[in-house]
Amino acid sequence: MTNVMTTNAKFWDRIAKKYAKSPVRNMPAYEATLERVRALLGAEDRVLEVGCGTGTTALRLADALGHYTASDISVEMIEIVRKKAREAGNADIDFTVAPVLETRFEPESFDAVLGFNIYHLVPDLPTALARAHALVRPGGLFITKTPCLGEMSWFIRALLPVMQAFGKAPFVDSFTAAELEVLVREAGFEIEDARVFDGAPHTRFIVARKI
Repeated sequence: MTNVMTTNAKFWDRIAKKYAKSPVRNMPAYEATLERVRALLGAEDRVLEVGCGTGTTALRLADALGHYTASDISVEMIEIVRKKAREAGNADIDFTVAPVLETRFEPESFDAVLGFNIYHLVPDLPTALARAHALVRPGGLFITKTPCLGEMSWFIRALLPVMQAFGKAPFVDSFTAAELEVLVREAGFEIEDARVFDGAPHTRFIVARKI
């Protein structure tokens, strides 16, 4: 798994600048996601976002929260978001280079762990979900929006290995929404909300509470 994570980090470092210039593909679904997340979190909450990319979501959410830590496996992604934060005058976010399975964070030190468009890119999903569970305080939230490739067309699933062979795609896992929900529950969470937003039928938005 270490080799896969290293390869993934190099992939995202390589495309970071191009990725930063890419617009949000489905802005209505993205705005609906942000609105729902804001409604769930409070002004005193300590939040960790894993796989923050170039920080678009972190910069949109952090001002309404007590403390925001945004992490990503890519050094280049974090450098870009730090620059964006400086230009926006937002110095209250703690940006750090870290994989989803990072162990340096203290257990139960966050009120919520967020992961948007990241968990399908993790080689060991059960372990990643268990790590999220360990980091959230009792009664805290795990919020994710995750593409479920197991529900997409066979053509997309068949195309991925070809793209990966040519270095055009990172590791991508394939599972259904139902399978994802089972894994979230097995990690020790109780799902309170599971939905899709208009225009994103294969991407599952899940709100789960640590029990």
